[in-house]
Amino acid sequence: MSDLTQFIATNADWFYLVGAILFVLTLRGLSSPKTAIRGNRFGMAAMAIAVITTFFLAEGPVLWLIIGAMILGAIVGMWKAKTVAMTQMPETVALMHSFVGLAAVAIALATVLHTEQQHGAVARVELFIGCFIGAITFSASVFAFGKLAAKSWAKTVTGGWVKPVQALLFIAMIGFGGVYFVTDSLPAFYAMAVIAVIFGWMWIAPIGGGDMPVVVSLLNSFSGWAAAGIGFTLGNSMLIIAGSLVGSSGAILSYIMCKAMNRSLLNVLFGGMGTSAAAAGDDDGAPKTYKAGSAEDAGFLMSNASNVVIVPGYGMAQGRAQNAVKELYELLKEEGVNVRFAIHPVAGRMPGHMNVLLAEADVPYDDILEMDEINSDFASTDVVLVIGANDVVNPSAKDDPTSPIFGMPILEANKAQTVMVIKRSMSTGYAGLDNSLFYMDKTMMIFGDAKKMVEEMVRSINGGGH
Repeated sequence: MSDLTQFIATNADWFYLVGAILFVLTLRGLSSPKTAIRGNRFGMAAMAIAVITTFFLAEGPVLWLIIGAMILGAIVGMWKAKTVAMTQMPETVALMHSFVGLAAVAIALATVLHTEQQHGAVARVELFIGCFIGAITFSASVFAFGKLAAKSWAKTVTGGWVKPVQALLFIAMIGFGGVYFVTDSLPAFYAMAVIAVIFGWMWIAPIGGGDMPVVVSLLNSFSGWAAAGIGFTLGNSMLIIAGSLVGSSGAILSYIMCKAMNRSLLNVLFGGMGTSAAAAGDDDGAPKTYKAGSAEDAGFLMSNASNVVIVPGYGMAQGRAQNAVKELYELLKEEGVNVRFAIHPVAGRMPGHMNVLLAEADVPYDDILEMDEINSDFASTDVVLVIGANDVVNPSAKDDPTSPIFGMPILEANKAQTVMVIKRSMSTGYAGLDNSLFYMDKTMMIFGDAKKMVEEMVRSINGGGH
C-alpha cells in the first residue's frame, strides 16, 4: 500500500490533469442532449480520480469519518435521484447548489479555526472570498428552492426599503471582511459569514418568479466560484479547476439566458421583474374574449395539417405529459405530418428544463429545435400546439412597449395559421403577465390537465380513422 501511496502522491499532478481534461469533456458532452450521457460518464470518472487522488495526498485523514459521510451522502443522493419528480427538478438543483455553498463555508471556518496554522494576507483574502461567496450561495439557493417549491416561507419581498437594506448588508459584509484581513480577527470573520448568509437571502427574495431560471443558473455559477475559492485555500488544483469550469460555464449560461430575455444580468438581479407589481403593465381591466375548444377538435386539426410545431412549457412538466406528447408526436408522424418541437431558452423553471423532459421521453433530438432555429418557420406552420407556456410566446414582448417583457425574444407562435393552447385556466404565467396570444381569432384555448388533454387528442386521432 505504501508503494501505491508513494506512486499516486508523486504523480498527483498528472492524475489531476487527467481529471481536469475529463471535466472539460464533461462540459463538452453536456452541451448537447445527444452526448449528455457520455458527458455525465466523463464527469463521474473525473470526480472518482479527484477523490481517490486527494485521499492519498491527505495528511492523517480520519478515514472512517470521511468514508462514512461519503456512503451516507451517496445513499441519500441515489434515493433522491430515483424518487424526485421531473416537476421537482428545478428546486432540487437549487437545493444541491446550497450544499456546495455550505461546504465552502464549513471548510473556510475549519481553516480559520486551525490555530496551528498562520494565515498570510493572500490566504486571508482566499478565505474571505470563498466564505462569503459560499454563504451567499447557500442562503440564496435555499430561498430559490423554497420559491420554486412554492413554500410559504419563501415569499417575494417588495418595497422601497429593500435596496437600501441590501446595500447596507453588502457594505457591512465587505467591512467585516476588511477587518478580518487587516487584524486576523475571528469575530470579524464570523460576523462577515453571518451577514453574507443574510445578504444572500435578501438578495434573492425580491426577485420574481419569471426570473428564477436565470437565478438558478447564476447560483450554479456561484457554487463553482465558491469551490474554486476554497480550492485555493486548500491548495487543491483539481478543486480550483473544477470550480472554475462550473463557475465560468454557469456565468456564460446566465448571460445567454439574459440575452434571450433582452435583459441585463444586473437588471435581473436588482430590477425585480416578475413580481406582480411589475407585471401589472397597462391592463385596463376590460373583459377579453377568447375561443375555447376540445381535445377532439385539436386532434382533428393536427391530423389534417402538414406542419405542426409543439411548444412545451412548465405545464407539460407539471402535468408529467412528456410521454403522452411523445405518443402524439409519433402518431402524427405516422399520419405524414411534419412535427417539430420549439424550445425557448428560458422555458420552464431551470435552464434546459424542456430538453430534459423531452429527452426523458426519447423524443428524437433532430426534431427538437431552439428558438433561433425555428422562429422563421412559424409563418409556414399550419398548427402550433402550446402546452402550458405563457411568457415565451407572448406577442406583447414585440408589440407592446409598456409590457415588462418588451424586447424579449419570443417563439413567434402567433405567426402560425392556427394556435392551440393547453392551460388549466386563463390565469397568468409565472411572471404574472397576461398573454394577448390567447385572445387572437386564430387561437383556440383547451382547458384541462396537459397529460389528460394530450391523451384525449391521441384517442381522437386513433378513433377518427386516420
